[in-house]
Amino acid sequence: MEHILASPAWHALNSGNQNLAFGNNRVKFFAKEVSPFAGLAENTPENFQLLYDTLPHNGPALFMTPVEIDIPAQWHIPQMIAGIQMVWEGTPNGDDPDSQLVQLTDEHIPQMLELTKLTNPGPFSVRTIDFGHYHGIFEDGRLAAMAGQRMHAYNYAEVSAVCTHPGHTGKGYARQLLQQQINRITSAGEIPYLHVRFDNDRAIKVYKSLGFRKSRDMYFYVLKKAER
Repeated sequence: MEHILASPAWHALNSGNQNLAFGNNRVKFFAKEVSPFAGLAENTPENFQLLYDTLPHNGPALFMTPVEIDIPAQWHIPQMIAGIQMVWEGTPNGDDPDSQLVQLTDEHIPQMLELTKLTNPGPFSVRTIDFGHYHGIFEDGRLAAMAGQRMHAYNYAEVSAVCTHPGHTGKGYARQLLQQQINRITSAGEIPYLHVRFDNDRAIKVYKSLGFRKSRDMYFYVLKKAER
């Protein structure tokens, strides 16, 4: 049987994020303002067609797979991003992160959007905060760094949107935020995981130092409906 994390979007949409899911028993997706990710029960031409017919917008949608695949022709693929998936295998750390971490709420969305647009940690939209558990660090009233949770596939919780303003790098903010997420997830009896571009050596080094290990390659296909 395929591992849950070989298709995390599909399994998240059927478990920990089912409150945010749209679709049916063969294709599911998040609302565009939450996340572009979509998942299929099986990667068949019929299901790609069903996703095409069911998705209520022209895209982009984001589809992930641990192997490179041929996407049916009704989909235009403006980009494919090669990444890796990492799962936490570290030793629990009872240290509490610095008290300067602030739980982020709707009032912080404009700053969250501004920071993610500047740093591009992955897709982030006006309701991505609905995944929950976003925390940030502020300097002089401005959001300097943040991290949160995204796809919650059964007992696996994805750490996401880890980003630091370029003017505040080198201060250990990402490490603090990551440790807080690890502590929160593991204290709930769950397993942290994350995704990162294959060539983001700096981030990968930080993740490894905190106990994350590569579990598999992951390919992210940006899907847009081709004109008929």
